[in-house]
Amino acid sequence: MAFVQVYVRLPAAVGSAALLPSGCCFVAFHTGFHRPLDDYHTCVVSHLRTVARAMNFVHRPLRIIHSEAATTFGGQEHRVFKEMVAMRERGHMMEAICQPGSMLRRKLEHEGFRVHLIEMDGIANYFKGLYKVASILHAARVDVLNTHSRRDTVIAAAAGRLVHTPLIVRTRHLAKPPGSLWTYTGLPHKVIGVSEYVRRQLLERGVAPDDVETVYTAVPKMHRLARSTLRIELGIAENAVVVVCVGHLRAQKGQSQLIDAMAQVMSTRHHVHLVFVGMGARLEALKRHAFELGVRDRTHFLGLRNDIANVLSGADIFALTTQFEALGTAFIEAQSCGLPVVGTRVGGVPEAVVDGVTALLVPFGDDPALVRALVRLVDDPGLCRTMGGSGARMVEQGLRFAIPRMAQNMEHAYLQWLATESVVQAGPAF
Repeated sequence: MAFVQVYVRLPAAVGSAALLPSGCCFVAFHTGFHRPLDDYHTCVVSHLRTVARAMNFVHRPLRIIHSEAATTFGGQEHRVFKEMVAMRERGHMMEAICQPGSMLRRKLEHEGFRVHLIEMDGIANYFKGLYKVASILHAARVDVLNTHSRRDTVIAAAAGRLVHTPLIVRTRHLAKPPGSLWTYTGLPHKVIGVSEYVRRQLLERGVAPDDVETVYTAVPKMHRLARSTLRIELGIAENAVVVVCVGHLRAQKGQSQLIDAMAQVMSTRHHVHLVFVGMGARLEALKRHAFELGVRDRTHFLGLRNDIANVLSGADIFALTTQFEALGTAFIEAQSCGLPVVGTRVGGVPEAVVDGVTALLVPFGDDPALVRALVRLVDDPGLCRTMGGSGARMVEQGLRFAIPRMAQNMEHAYLQWLATESVVQAGPAF
């Protein structure tokens, strides 16, 4: 069998080939029995072009722009913020495109990022935005455009196609199955899913396996504090049991169902308190619901907090009975602070916890199972400590949800896709 070996200098960031100790990359092609080597000239040249394209990007920082249409600041926008900070720390040039009233814009500008402001609502703003984004991408010679919502994708990704941006990526943050594939396969070149659950949904919808990668949303390092001010603030005794729930106050998060279950627990356990952290349209309705069930005096609503570690460190159990969840970073934060988790077996939640070890998961809507899980932990402090310790070790020792790992995986996905001829040479998709 004829055998050709080609050696080229290639940095370790290009992941498709095995590195030799010398730092050379080993690329080999088998030519078959008694076949002229010239028959394989095209194959060799194609592979070397791929290597050359990859080297063009790995030898310098990437120029990356993120776009986000949302004006609120939730889990999706927090992911964009953390990702941009972490990628800048890896040496890449990061900018963003936001709407003028965006909370993400303010946070990014506070951190020193350049943010381009584009109005994205309405047909007139669509065409204005298309022109402005195309000008931004062309002037900045952007390597990667990463979009996040449908609204910014139809503007920014379309503009990227017009000016031949080398790589356009859409990140899918939601747990619901995607609707139209146009903003996943028509406008972007590739897609990132924030969990394996999201990736499976994209594959089932028709996205090609080579066009989608999973990069988990990461959380900042967090540890249980030796002293928390939560109980002093709320006037809760040290020997009371505190169940805490962190999340946006909306129907899909299941806070009403949690109050229902906790009311049953609290009816015979007067030392149990429930604490909600977060804001949302359901705030007043949840307060009324707790009052109607007779547990308003032991149900506390803290609103938005910047001291999540302090709040979690003052609790004994974390509970979130969400209806659907792409991943559930609140579960990860709770485990990092040593709290056992009660949650629902939906979406990407099973990827964020270890059921039976760090968490007790129940089917969404199974109220008796939810009550049993809560009672099991409320009545067994030893089990709480064991499960909480296991969760803290899982987050501390693992790398899956570490911010540096998220940035490294995003960088790897970008470089891998930039090295493919089909992406770099792709033109307008319309």
